[in-house]
Amino acid sequence: MSNLELAPSVMRFYGETVNEDSRLRSSADGRMELARTQELLRRFLPPTPARVLDVGGATGIHAEWLVKDGYDVTLVDPVPRHIERASAVCSARVGDARDLREADNSFDVVQLLGPLYHLPDDGDRGRALAEAVRVVKPGGLVAASAINRYASLFEHVTYAHLHTERIHESVSKILETGVYDGTRGFALSYFHRAEDLAAELMNSGLTDVRVFGIEGPAWSLVKTAEQQPGQGPTDELIASAMDAARLAEPYPELLAASSHLLAVGRAPAEIAQ
Repeated sequence: MSNLELAPSVMRFYGETVNEDSRLRSSADGRMELARTQELLRRFLPPTPARVLDVGGATGIHAEWLVKDGYDVTLVDPVPRHIERASAVCSARVGDARDLREADNSFDVVQLLGPLYHLPDDGDRGRALAEAVRVVKPGGLVAASAINRYASLFEHVTYAHLHTERIHESVSKILETGVYDGTRGFALSYFHRAEDLAAELMNSGLTDVRVFGIEGPAWSLVKTAEQQPGQGPTDELIASAMDAARLAEPYPELLAASSHLLAVGRAPAEIAQ
């Protein structure tokens, strides 16, 4: 384990405040995020029983379905509370994405479905991706998710308070800098543009990089129906929003409207001597 430390606001947010498992299972846009992440990853995952390293895997919510699918999953996360839950799902240990203990070329898949959210320093994000590339086997899959730069713009309309001075100023700073300082509510965070996320994966040496909008361009309509007075989103609305995410995939200009992004790439294959 390295002496690297995660920002205190991140440790507090996930260690004391929020239950990430509940968000993905209970909120409408969280359920969309979980279902679409599964859908997208299953297009690229190798056949079972491949080895998957789930870096920043939280309570094991993704490890759970991967294990059910037949994968051999090891989970690493910096939050002890997460590891307590995840240990019931798969092999799990406390660790940092920037300094993994795992051996070179030891996993068929390395996924970072969260670490890039909370590394505002580009050098730290580069280290996390470099570690993923080191640990994955030649030709293996690396998948990394990110929060979209423009997500807060859409999200705070769903709460109907973007126009208030405090929220307007906060969202303006995120749009300008890509960074939220974690002073209240959410933790210290980094918000990616799709093209920047792709560039970070390519700069780490990955090839065949592709970026997808996870929830797609209509997720905020679903969240609005859930947040504002009324009976909440219907199954038909959620199904339509999910279909919008699929229909949007060939059109990169629509990536900016998704709440989260998923990038996939391949590690370079071994060169025969």
